[in-house]
Amino acid sequence: MRVFVTGATGFIGSAIVRELLSAGHQVIGLARSAAAAETLTAAGVQVHRGDLEDADSLRSGAAMADGVIHTAFNHDFSKFVANCETDRRVIEAMGAALEGSDRPLVITSGTALLTPGNPATEATPQIAGLPRGASEEAANAVAARGVRVSVVRLPPSVHGEGDHGFVPILIGIAREKGVAAYVGEGQNCWPAVHRLDAARIFRLAVEKGSAGARYHGVAEEGIPFREIAAVIGRRLNLPVVSKPEEAAEEHFGWFAHFAAVDNRVSSRQTREQLGWQPVGPGLLEDVDQPYYFKS
Repeated sequence: MRVFVTGATGFIGSAIVRELLSAGHQVIGLARSAAAAETLTAAGVQVHRGDLEDADSLRSGAAMADGVIHTAFNHDFSKFVANCETDRRVIEAMGAALEGSDRPLVITSGTALLTPGNPATEATPQIAGLPRGASEEAANAVAARGVRVSVVRLPPSVHGEGDHGFVPILIGIAREKGVAAYVGEGQNCWPAVHRLDAARIFRLAVEKGSAGARYHGVAEEGIPFREIAAVIGRRLNLPVVSKPEEAAEEHFGWFAHFAAVDNRVSSRQTREQLGWQPVGPGLLEDVDQPYYFKS
């Protein structure tokens, strides 16, 4: 297959590119800069110049491919609502190029958006009204127009060397505050997956995913937040402390919601339907590595 990948130079997207190439696929990578284009060319990827604001480039990239994997997202939280609406338009633009063709479109969503359950499954709906829900709403809209779209839901922690997501944010907060903290008893859980295991889910979804399917890129259903804080505290030689719920925002800032979220998630159906079995290290083992604590 010729697969068009957005976010192809990102933390997850670059792993997807390598996974696709190793499986014998050709990859077309969206590049918004000369530096990104050089990186893709060096990796053996066909470069397609454009960006998330350029609907024409997205449509033309999708049109030349046998399938599309969309992982790009602007994580500037100061413009979060606008960025979510941009993602809606991106999915609609690429969906328009694939409409009626049976060529697959795989988009990215998150498990933290799901209605709480013990654990949430692939059939669990999103919490209504959240800005980030725009991506799955757009997937539903293009599916209604005949696009073979599926969704990969990723957990709050997609971990591995080069991670610049939630765990590094936690480490930064611990360094700044002088303690590694958790909320209440710290028994709220985060699901997790290693980036290379996540990359295989996307490859399997574009190869054999079902129209309308939701897949969970989850290797570990839920790790108590207190255990994550304990690893960070030991590594930084800092106290590990509880913060009451009413003090969470003062300590964690905008990250307080994620520090307190209880997001137990199952991937049983995904494993059965795609034949996916994660093999990478677990979150606690991975976070205990030196590369997470480089100054």
